Parts: sequence; C-alpha cells; structure tokens
Amino acid sequence: MTNWKSLLLGACAPILLTACATAAGTPTDAPRAQAALVGKPKYGTFGFDVAGMNRTVAPGDDFYEYANGGWMKATEIPADRGSFATFTALTELATERTRAIIEAAASSAAPEGSNERKIGDYYASFMDEAAIEAAGAAPLRPELDRIAAIRTRADLSRELGATLRADVDALNATDYTTDRLFGLWVAEDMNDTSKYRPYLMQGGLWLPDRAYYLDDTPRFQEIRAKYKAHMARMFALAGLGDGERRAERVLALETAIARAHWTVDETGNVAKANNVWTRADLFTRAPGIDWDAWLAGAGLDQQPTFGPWQPSAIAGISKLVGSQPLATWKDYLAFHAIARGAPYLPKAFADEHFAFNGTVLAGTPQQRERWKRGVDNTSTALGEAVGKLYVERHFSPEAKAQVEEMVRNILVAFDARIDRLDWMSPQTRAKAKEKLARFRVGVGYPEKWRDYSALRVVRGDAYGNWERSEAFEYRRNLAKLAGPVDRDEWWMTPQTVNALNLPMQNMIVFPAAILEPTFFDPNADAAVNYGAIGGVIGHEVVHGFDDVGALFDAQGNLRNWWTPADMEQFRSRGRALSAQYSAYEPLPGLHLNGDQVLGENIADLAGLAVAYDAYHLSLKGKVPPAIGGFTADQRFYLGWAQNYRTKFREASLRRSVLSGVHSPGEYRAQTVRNQDPWYPAFEVKAGQGLYLAPDQRVKIW
Repeated sequence: MTNWKSLLLGACAPILLTACATAAGTPTDAPRAQAALVGKPKYGTFGFDVAGMNRTVAPGDDFYEYANGGWMKATEIPADRGSFATFTALTELATERTRAIIEAAASSAAPEGSNERKIGDYYASFMDEAAIEAAGAAPLRPELDRIAAIRTRADLSRELGATLRADVDALNATDYTTDRLFGLWVAEDMNDTSKYRPYLMQGGLWLPDRAYYLDDTPRFQEIRAKYKAHMARMFALAGLGDGERRAERVLALETAIARAHWTVDETGNVAKANNVWTRADLFTRAPGIDWDAWLAGAGLDQQPTFGPWQPSAIAGISKLVGSQPLATWKDYLAFHAIARGAPYLPKAFADEHFAFNGTVLAGTPQQRERWKRGVDNTSTALGEAVGKLYVERHFSPEAKAQVEEMVRNILVAFDARIDRLDWMSPQTRAKAKEKLARFRVGVGYPEKWRDYSALRVVRGDAYGNWERSEAFEYRRNLAKLAGPVDRDEWWMTPQTVNALNLPMQNMIVFPAAILEPTFFDPNADAAVNYGAIGGVIGHEVVHGFDDVGALFDAQGNLRNWWTPADMEQFRSRGRALSAQYSAYEPLPGLHLNGDQVLGENIADLAGLAVAYDAYHLSLKGKVPPAIGGFTADQRFYLGWAQNYRTKFREASLRRSVLSGVHSPGEYRAQTVRNQDPWYPAFEVKAGQGLYLAPDQRVKIW
C-alpha cells in the first residue's frame, strides 16, 4: 500500500466533494438522512458494542479499559497475527469478500486479456502448490546468475539499479523504507505540484528499522543472531554453500547501511527532505556508485533531476557500494533476491521466510492460510481491478451518500473552528481557510480505474506473475515522469481498510472497506457514527494541517503561509502534545517517541474535536435523546474509543513503537483527555488517572 498520511486502513458514479462548495454553507441534517435507512445496527440497539465495555472501571481513570475492557478480556489474537484490532477485523471481512470475487474469477471462462481473467489466473497460480513445488528454486536462477556474473563496480551498480522498484512512500509507517538499496517514490514535486519528481529514499535493510542493527540490548542481539541463522538457511535452500559466512558478511554490511540511515522522525521532516539533485549531483554528492550504470539499470538514464529524501543516507550507502568487497555485495544481493521471492517459492522457502519475519520479528506463531496470502498477493498486483468488482458488490449508493453528508458537515465545522482560533492572526487564518476551501474528498472508490492491459499474467507461473506485476507497477510510475500530474490518483484500493491524506493533492480518501461497522454503520446512532468514522474523517482533514500538512499551501506546494508568531504558537502546542505522548510507556523501559508520532496525534486530537462539533451542528439545535442509558456525548466518545481497541503480541508492539508513526490504540483512544466536553460527559474529576487541568489540555485547532 502506498500513501502519504494514512489512518495506520451496486456502484454509483464517483463524486469528489469540494469544501469550497460547503465551507460557507450550513450543516446538513445527518439524523434525517440516517432515518431514511431502514435496518438494524450491527452492534446492539444503537450501533455500539456495550458488551465489550468494562463498566467497573471509572472512565476518568482509564477510558480505554472502560470502553473496551470486555473486548480485551474476551479477544484472543489469532495465531496468524502479531496483533488484532478493529482494523484487523474489517481487513478479515474485506479479505473474505475479496476471496469470493477472486475465486469466482479463477473458475470463470473470462476472455483472455480481461481483468477478470488476470485476477483469476494470478490467484490460481499462487494456489497451485504442486506446480510451485515442481519448479523448485529454478525461478530464482536468472537473478542469481546475474548476481554471480558481477565482475566490476559498474556491473554491481547496474544490478543494484535494476532492483529499484516503486515500493516506498515518504511518510507511510509501513512503506517509508525498502529492502532494496534505494526506493523510488514518484509523486508531485513539493515545489511545483504541476509536475512529478522521482524521490530516492534510503533502503537496503531487511530488518524493520536501524535500531534492530544498532541497539546492543540482549533482545536485539538475540534477533540479530536469529537473523544470521535465518540467512544461512535461506542460502542453503537456494543451493548456495557457505551460508554462515555469507550471512555474517551480509549482516555486517547491513549494519553499516543502518548507521547511515535517518531515523523515522528525521525522515518525516519534509523541509529537510525537500532536496533536488541533478544527474551531475549524484556523482559529486554521493560518490561510490557508478551512477551511469545504476541509472541505466533503473531505466532512469534520461531523467535530469532527482529528489534525494535522505541525502546523507544516500551518500553514505553509495560510499559503501564503492568501498565494500564485491563478494559481500553479491552475497547481499543474493540473500535479498531469495528473501523477496520466498513467498512465491516452494513451501520450505515460504515456511522459513515466515519463521523469521512472522514469528521472530512480529511474534506471530502461525502462518496465514494460503488462500489469504493468495488474496493479498492478487489484490496487491491487480488492486483496482479487484476493487472495481468489490464496490459493485459491497458498497451501496446510500452508504456513500451518508458518508459524503458527514464529510460536508465536518468541513463546515472545521472552517468554523479556524474562525474561532484566538491565537491565529487574520493573515494566517485567511490562508488556512483558503486551503480548506480547496480540499477534495474521495469516498468509496476512485473516479477512474487503473489500466492493467500491459500486465502479463501466465496461469501456472506464480513467481513470474509476481515479478512482472512489480515491474509493471514500476514502469507505471516511471511513465508518470513524462506526463501531466494525475491529481485524482488514489494510492489506495477500495478494499483497503484505511484512509489517507495527500497533501500535495490537497485531497483525502476513504476507501469502501473502512466504511463498515464499527467505523461506520448506516443504521447506527448518528453520535456513534460521528465519533467513529467522523473522527476518522476529521483525522484525515486535520492531516492537511498537522506538523507536516501545515507546511503545504492550498495548491499542495511546500510553501510557508504562516506568520512567524503563528508558527511558533502552532509548534509550541505541538511540543506540548509530543511531551504528553512521550510519557506513555507501552512496555517496561520503552516509551513512545512523541515527535515520531506527533502528526498522527495532532490528527487524532483535532480530528475528534471537529467531529464533535460537526455532530452537534448536524442536530440543528435539537436535543438528542439518551439511548441505552448513554447520553449523546457519551455515545460519541465511546464510538471513538471502540475504533481503537487493539491487542498486541510483545514483539509486534515493540516493532510498532520503534518504527511506526501511529501511537498504539490505547493511547489513541485516550486523546479524549484533551477534549473539554469529555469531562462533563463522564463526570471526570481532579485526581482521576486521566484528568488534566484545563490549562494542561492541549488544543491545536
């Protein structure tokens, strides 16, 4: 999945809402629209899982436990997962639905070359274990032979360039780095969003983050020892001898690469990352690689400029290409080729791949069933082709219309919040309102679907289909460099459980698969929907105004539109929120990095506040009734908290804290302690665990 800022998430004609048509208007009547739908909510009498609460705990002491304690006690993490959350439950639902679509395609007599035929053939090939076993390690041979034939630095550079793929995204928690030496992200030029820029990003590590190589605590030493043993076994499976020595060399090289890497929060500094190098700059600023050979291998030999996201890391990695022995680099390339391809190779490869990456790194005891892996892989390769079929079956025009109505109300509410800010000058306020007025919102699915006609899928060739699909996606991205900017590109499929903000497109997107209970239920109480999906919508809107989004103007360009005094106020409030989250300790001795998770926490904080305002605006002065013994405000905040119920295995939680940009669900739910209306709603008093005095509650928007 590629995106910028994500929540981490019968078809009618698509619509892009624009805030300019609504920001000065009046809120629409969400309860009226909801009343037009007939049906029972999925959860309880009003769309909330009351049984999942723990009402023996005072909300002011632990709101997360109060809202989710019953669920936490009753829920077991599935054996094939490192964690389990609301997102996971919806992902499993989307996977089941997608399976039915894909298996129908696999058994159909769709015409050769059609999307349906490609979907079916891709999945059937992955599920044909007998053919995969019969092929053995042979699919690896062409790449391993090319690596073995490397004789010079130019050969090495060309092969490293040939491995480049469009598999990174600068600020997505799961996609900001790659195991390939560098990653390519083709997106709008931050200085001029009317054109694209090819951003080069640091890569080269198999382990999740530089800390896994550089932290000398016993836990990480153990992981590195297991990593070496894993590499040795993978070399042996591929028929390459002397695996232990090869593994030792690869680990030493990757450790050197890790020392050059930027941290997660450094990578999130877009101003620092906004660099433009010419082709000549590659040679002078990052010597070591033969850049002529690398660019030729990557198919970028005609590209005049580049955007090095982490310049010092790219320079440091390039220096290693020129200084480390060719034999070490050949071992490195061989291991990465084997490891990347393992899921599409015989069972021994796939099992060893999971034993390390699933069990050691994430704590997951059991590999996912093969059909689930097949669905995921097919959806990755042919995502929008599958997505088109998904929305035809699982996303109604009525649900789309209701979500769009909520979006309009939230945009109106945020516009009003900007007007009420007492710390912002008129100059900055006008620019903020201009940016909001240009917001575009996609709900459910994209306006136009991707063309897969150039992707060749061969039934019975699982490994080749994967290779060709990655190359297809890479070529699709390279082709963007020669054409006009597509400002409607979604970057996310409809069957993805997530949402995202695209600051250089000034656009937010909500795929169909997240518009399900508990996030959204068209038959649920409006207060619950506004606390749940409304909070998500607000979250994505606010990403346009968080510590990163606030640096982009109404056209999506990285350009300062703040007065110095206003920016200092904004940053001061962000520092207070960062300090609040840095005090949280998910595991003994492991605190959150408040700066690393700041953008997501600003989006939660202000997104929930604007959703609250939007809900009350939608009432148009009417007093909502109590339902099931809960007031409307209580239902609103419970709807938010239930979205973030999450259970982690320790290894998975540690990985999330070290390398992710989202706080664990418990701490996301408890952003309520900064919301003034939450206190009277639950009679929260001084002395309770979550209580903050009014002057300690962080308010940013």
